[in-house]
Amino acid sequence: MADPKGFLTTDREVAKSRPVQERVKDWNEVYVPGSLLPIISKQAGRCMDCGIPFCHNGCPLGNLIPEWNDYAYREDWQAASERLHATNNFPEFTGRLCPAPCESACVLGISQPAVTIKNVEVSIIDKAWDNGDVTPQPPERLSGKTVAVIGSGPAGLAAAQQLTRAGHTVAVYERADRIGGLLRYGIPEFKMEKRHINRRIEQMRAEGTKFRTGVEVGTDVNAADLRRRYDAVVVAAGATTARDLPVPGRELRGIHQAMEYLPLANKVQEGDFVTPPITAEGKHVVVIGGGDTGADCVGTAHRQGAASVTQLEIMPKPGEERSQGQPWPTFPMLYKVTSAHEEGGERVYSVSTTHFEGDEDGNVQWLHMVEVEFKDGKLEQKPGTERRIPAQLVTLAMGFTGVDRVNGLVEQFGVEIDGRGNIVRDADYHTGADGVFVAGDAGRGQSLIVWAIAEGRSAARAVDRYLTGTSALPAPVRPTDRALTV
Repeated sequence: MADPKGFLTTDREVAKSRPVQERVKDWNEVYVPGSLLPIISKQAGRCMDCGIPFCHNGCPLGNLIPEWNDYAYREDWQAASERLHATNNFPEFTGRLCPAPCESACVLGISQPAVTIKNVEVSIIDKAWDNGDVTPQPPERLSGKTVAVIGSGPAGLAAAQQLTRAGHTVAVYERADRIGGLLRYGIPEFKMEKRHINRRIEQMRAEGTKFRTGVEVGTDVNAADLRRRYDAVVVAAGATTARDLPVPGRELRGIHQAMEYLPLANKVQEGDFVTPPITAEGKHVVVIGGGDTGADCVGTAHRQGAASVTQLEIMPKPGEERSQGQPWPTFPMLYKVTSAHEEGGERVYSVSTTHFEGDEDGNVQWLHMVEVEFKDGKLEQKPGTERRIPAQLVTLAMGFTGVDRVNGLVEQFGVEIDGRGNIVRDADYHTGADGVFVAGDAGRGQSLIVWAIAEGRSAARAVDRYLTGTSALPAPVRPTDRALTV
């Protein structure tokens, strides 16, 4: 145990954010650089080293949290990094982007503020990179087997790295022009600077993983041909079919899916554009959807100089404390103020969009909405609550409904789709097509980054066993374990 009295003598302290008026003028990460290291050892010492560490169960990756907390408390950063990497290929991603279900399951959190597990995690990995402790781990020998991984998001990258280290020759196919999937183009720079992806890609290249960008399997390459060329295929293409809003006026210009809007802002940071083709500058912006993607749209609009930003959510405002229906150690739905919300704008709950109104040129100008409430389990409109708000740019951030059905990948592989729009698979991540496996959101549905990495690692073990009859890779997380989606 790190500090037997740490949870009694040390208060919870989290990473410091840069002042709002400063950070909205740039796209750098919102946190004060270097602010964690002076406090993180004491924060790690708050860990109680529980006899039954529920944080393990809260984390889909099964991170060895009490162990690396102990090493962090003692400032043995190399040992902490080794324990962190034992279960997580990319802790610099999860330490910045995960909603931390481990903290919701922290035993200390029953009666006190939970351990800052996420902050400890990101401090360990950042220190490891600074100290040169993160190095390529190429395999000692090659198996002679080849694997294609479709998609370079967290699930695909995790599967590719594990399979490469197991000795297989792995090629990752990505339809975008850069590697990273939603990590690259869906996550704004202010939440995670893309240098973190770039150095992981360089590590993976040094280990032997091959990358093919600008290639869409199903369109540019026939999926069936790909299956014949490789001994196994891992489909980690994500759940990219966005939920739409079929109301009158949807056809007006200025209404976009979040994943049409956010990637363009990231492409500016990559140097592809001077200004984004879709911008919030000087406009009244409305974001429909109250989740993390919606918050990313809010923060992006602030940095682009929006005249106003309003975020709409059809559900009631969550409470600030656990409800009886969400007891510890479950991951509760609580009212959350992200860094983007700290920067301004209005959040409106329990409202539904009825229609859009445009100008004579076909550009959206107004959003009409009505208040809603649940009655007998059904969502009903409240008479007399209709109103409109200015809307010159609208982003739809209402989640995703399954894997892409347009590019031909599903049909060409001959895999089945379930009622939720996901690719059907068995307990070993194997689809109905021989040698074709699926990991991450493509098989699970929209979920968390930790679930994506966990599934990528687990699918890699299943593929390794399929190719060689055995595997020394870590035991899998079962795909039947369902995660809370956000």
